[in-house]
Amino acid sequence: MNVLVARIGKPHSLHGEVTVQAHTDDPMGRFVPGATFVTDAAAGSGVPKSLTIRNARQHKGIWLLAFDGIPDRTGAEGLRGTQLLLDEEDETGNDEDGWYEEELVGLRVVDPAGEPLGTVAGLDVGVAQDRLVVTLTDGTEVLVPLVEAIVPSLDPTAGVVVVDAPPGLFDIAREG
Repeated sequence: MNVLVARIGKPHSLHGEVTVQAHTDDPMGRFVPGATFVTDAAAGSGVPKSLTIRNARQHKGIWLLAFDGIPDRTGAEGLRGTQLLLDEEDETGNDEDGWYEEELVGLRVVDPAGEPLGTVAGLDVGVAQDRLVVTLTDGTEVLVPLVEAIVPSLDPTAGVVVVDAPPGLFDIAREG
């Protein structure tokens, strides 16, 4: 199974750099020269089946990547929207506290007493912390900080996430 590591955004320079939205908890370890990713792009886009990083750097908190074979802004523009993927079997290390969005979407969300709250709709990867995107039983979408104090239990095998929401967390989303 392939897992999403990043999504390519807009070109950044005349030398083929692109912005990326990281979907990994270890961008420093993933975005290194020589790292190769499988791509998922629109059919007929001309995007190669894999891309190898030529250069990686951060600029104002945004990751900028350049790839072998993409020498200029025109080539970089053609990569927009492409997903960079890794085969889960190729993953190194065993981060027991890390989750892939694919593992979380669809999990049942319950309160500490086991009462249904909703389902996980996605994972919002943040700079300081990640947040679960939860669709509540009334259809409201709320962002739940993925911290142990609020999410004391997350078990993809059992298909359940326990959320001990502080007072007002869900009300803020309903008011907005």
